[in-house]
Amino acid sequence: GIKAAVILAIEDGHVLLVEQYRVPLERYCIELPAGLIGDHDDGEDALTSAARELEEETGYSAGTLEIVGEFFSSPGMVSESFTLVRARGLTKIGNGGGVDGENIIVHRVAVADLLAFVQAKRAENCVVDVKLLMLPGMVAI
Repeated sequence: GIKAAVILAIEDGHVLLVEQYRVPLERYCIELPAGLIGDHDDGEDALTSAARELEEETGYSAGTLEIVGEFFSSPGMVSESFTLVRARGLTKIGNGGGVDGENIIVHRVAVADLLAFVQAKRAENCVVDVKLLMLPGMVAI
C-alpha cells in the first residue's frame, strides 16, 4: 500500500534527475525526483507531496503541477504505486540535495543526451530506475 509521487520535470529540452545512494541496492541510483505521499502529513495529497519533494530534492519549484496518472511499479510482487506528476514552469530556488543526510545529487540533463548520460552513469556502477525508460515517450506530455 505504499504510495509515492514521482515528478516528471522536463522543460526547455532538459529533464531533472536525481542520484542517490539506495541502501537495498548498495549503490547509487539515477531516478526521477520522488517521495512518499503522506510521510510528513497523513492528509497530504500527491500534488502537495510532489511540490515538496521537487523543492527538497532538486531545488526547483514548479509553477504548475498536474497528475498524469497512477502506475504500479511491480504489480506481480508488491502493491506499491506511484502517481506521476508533470511539473511545469520550473524556477531554481535552492540547491536541492534532500533532507536528513540524503545527499542527493541533482542532474539537469538534455533529453537529447539522456542515453549517453545513462550509459556514463552505468559505467560508474550506478543503477537506473526503470521509470527512466518512459522518458522518451513522456517528453511531449
